[in-house]
Amino acid sequence: MAVRGPMGRGKRERERARAERQKEKAARREEAKHRRANAPAGSHGEDPDIAGIVPGPQANPWGDEVPPDETDQEDNEQA
Repeated sequence: MAVRGPMGRGKRERERARAERQKEKAARREEAKHRRANAPAGSHGEDPDIAGIVPGPQANPWGDEVPPDETDQEDNEQA
């Protein structure tokens, strides 16, 4: 009868762990597939990060800049 060494036991444990990880990955993939299939359809072709932004100069989000018409008045007063 053949005696198994310590390397054989470790290899079997590693193979079992690898098979278990593969099963978990397959379950996660299947769940993600179902989640994507049941997700509400988004607007195709529009990036949600830039949705609603119009081309051209944008308003300052902090409001700390002086509007251009006020700077013109200040320049006229100084002259």
